[in-house]
Amino acid sequence: MTTGEEVKKLPDLELATLKFHYLADPNGRSETKQKLLEDIAKHNMVHFYEQLCETFRWDKDENLLEKMKKANEEKLKAIEEKIVFAEKNQGDTEVREALLEKAEHLADISDFEEAKKWLRVASDKTVGTGQKLDIIFTFIRIGFFENDIDLITRNIEKAKDLIEQGGDWDRRNRLKVYKAYYYLSIRNFSEASKLFLETLSTFTSYELFSYQTFILYTVITSILTLDRVSLREKCIDSPEIKTIIHELPDLRSLLHSFYNSEYASFFKALASVSDVLKLDRFFSPHVRYYCREMRIRAYAQLLESYRSVTLESMAKSFGVSQEFLDRELSRFIALGRLHCKIDSVAGIVETNRPDTRNAQYLSTIKQGDLLLNRIQKLSRVYY
Repeated sequence: MTTGEEVKKLPDLELATLKFHYLADPNGRSETKQKLLEDIAKHNMVHFYEQLCETFRWDKDENLLEKMKKANEEKLKAIEEKIVFAEKNQGDTEVREALLEKAEHLADISDFEEAKKWLRVASDKTVGTGQKLDIIFTFIRIGFFENDIDLITRNIEKAKDLIEQGGDWDRRNRLKVYKAYYYLSIRNFSEASKLFLETLSTFTSYELFSYQTFILYTVITSILTLDRVSLREKCIDSPEIKTIIHELPDLRSLLHSFYNSEYASFFKALASVSDVLKLDRFFSPHVRYYCREMRIRAYAQLLESYRSVTLESMAKSFGVSQEFLDRELSRFIALGRLHCKIDSVAGIVETNRPDTRNAQYLSTIKQGDLLLNRIQKLSRVYY
């Protein structure tokens, strides 16, 4: 891959997404299955097809299986002949290219164990840092396809080491997106947001997901982790986000309603966006956590403006019942996530934010005492 060249979708992660949709969306199973079978036949994905038949108890189409196996055998035979010819008559570059072709073909047909084996062989024949990185990126995509966290983390570390040795600008940015996607999958939203924002103007990793999905990930992680000033500067006023977000009305509503303190609209948008996130293969395990954290942020943001506020007024702002709000606030207060207390008799929520200035003063006094004690001990040693 040269700088600026589009990376092949090897493997095609859309198929892993379709498999997840088949599980997560029962209403769309017929359409999803049809799309899966079309793509499986197109790529001759014998292993993936057999895996789906076993997992979902589909009846195997023996004719389709035989056709795919035959096509794969013919293709692999042709590549093997190319490898032998390159080894006998050509140089190391041609041998490497033939080996890589075999590895990529195996990844395309979902024979991932063999693909990883031949990717290692091709890597051993590779000298250039950029080409080695391209092979590592393929390993990481296989990890994303199979949800193999160990494979992803090991190869991200390898890529970081190679980048430090002199990776080009395009591959540096590509690695940032791969790392952000990994951080998203393990619920490290702060690091994911940071890397997504850094690559807003340079995104080219369409082999992972579309630009719309990239903007979705950037905004949802940023709303949760950025302060208000940074959120406006990096998201709301971002030209890249402005260009796309009008195509994602629920996401736009979530971002702007949160920033503008329009909490009833925010709750509705959060519910709509969460429905989208439930169908995201890597984000779905974190949807409940994300919605809870976003509600806490919204409650805290409103309470920052008041010393006390009535439950009735607050419930009206969020478009929920007083009973629901009372339960929510009580739970988050008990967990230490909100600094306030509820006067149920008066129907008032009173804030009791920690006195940060006093806490800093006490911390300074404590550290000063520790320093004096150490100085006294030292003085005894020397004198």
